[in-house]
Amino acid sequence: MRYFIQFSYYGKAYHGWQNQPNAITVQEVLEKAMSALLREKIALVGAGRTDAGVHAKEMFAHFDNGNVDDISNFVYRLNAFLPNDIAVKDIVKVNSGSHARFDAEERTYEYWVVQKKNPFYTDSAYYIKADLNVESMNQAASLLLGRKDFECFSKSNTDVRTYLCDVKKAIFTSDEEKLVFTITADRFLRNMVRAIVGTLLEVGVGKCRLEDVKTILKSKDRGKAGPSVPAKGLYLTNILYPKSIYT
Repeated sequence: MRYFIQFSYYGKAYHGWQNQPNAITVQEVLEKAMSALLREKIALVGAGRTDAGVHAKEMFAHFDNGNVDDISNFVYRLNAFLPNDIAVKDIVKVNSGSHARFDAEERTYEYWVVQKKNPFYTDSAYYIKADLNVESMNQAASLLLGRKDFECFSKSNTDVRTYLCDVKKAIFTSDEEKLVFTITADRFLRNMVRAIVGTLLEVGVGKCRLEDVKTILKSKDRGKAGPSVPAKGLYLTNILYPKSIYT
């Protein structure tokens, strides 16, 4: 039987989602907890990877198990077993061929920026004191929309077959406390969102023009784009799947 598990985590204490030698990860902690409660080795396949320090408001993974009796009770017991910075929301049965990574149709990230010192955002947002021209930043963000080659925003030496991504939404919005960049795409490259935000912030402070952003996109050169912003402000917020995966 195949299941999807839906969960969230605050990434400060972890070296990302995916298992790594000599570093604690969300996958390792969740697999150990599930294996202990189900009394068999559980291997999770995540919807993607998040880097060290990145958070997830919504993350999915799939796993195979003979039968999870009383799912609601198992979720309760699992949450009691897990540390406070990881929380499981639900577990659902899916078709045997369903895949947490390959069946995802789109993913959404948020990046949080604060412009005034706020102790409640010290570990959860990027503080930048400079005044920002949000209108210019959104004009530059609109250049990202559509299916494009995003190699200029990808981490070097990334093992991928293609740098093409279809960006469906890219916009900054603000509330009383923070500026939030929201981006939705069918897929993301390693470090892509943080590199995009770093570049758009350079537009916001006047270091980079709209024409420069167009040139950066065409260059396919990571060195031409802006610096990557810190991981602590990045959140995976939504993953969309087709209804056909569910039993």
